[in-house]
Amino acid sequence: MNTGFERGTDGPKVILAGIDGSESSLRAAAYAAGLARRQNALLALVYVQPVMAAGASLGAPVGEATEEIAEGLVAEIRESAERLRGVYDVRWQFHTFRGDPYSGLVGAADELKADAVVVGASEQAGHRIVGSVAVRLVKAGRWPVTVVP
Repeated sequence: MNTGFERGTDGPKVILAGIDGSESSLRAAAYAAGLARRQNALLALVYVQPVMAAGASLGAPVGEATEEIAEGLVAEIRESAERLRGVYDVRWQFHTFRGDPYSGLVGAADELKADAVVVGASEQAGHRIVGSVAVRLVKAGRWPVTVVP
């Protein structure tokens, strides 16, 4: 008899929502909160903070400005998450990872042992041609991925 855990057999225990402050990501967070509440799962809200490439850095002032913008965005996202707490009776955590959005979400999903991933549809026109983070997550085939418009 196999007593090992198999991901996804009893419903999700951790639902990860990728958020970046965009309207679609906040809708994704709200949708994920509803899923987490109904499944009695933990909602992991994840913001992936972009890291400037070393070659793109123009010195400390630019790096510091980028960090200030990121900190402001994190504060704004945390505030939005706190508003969710009042609307949805759900257990949740807020996490910040660094890197590009795709790799950051994959790393977060692995580290947090996510059973499902929810992201907002890309609001950037170029992604319809090149492919969005959501499409790459679906193609990875490692978790069920819900893309919220």
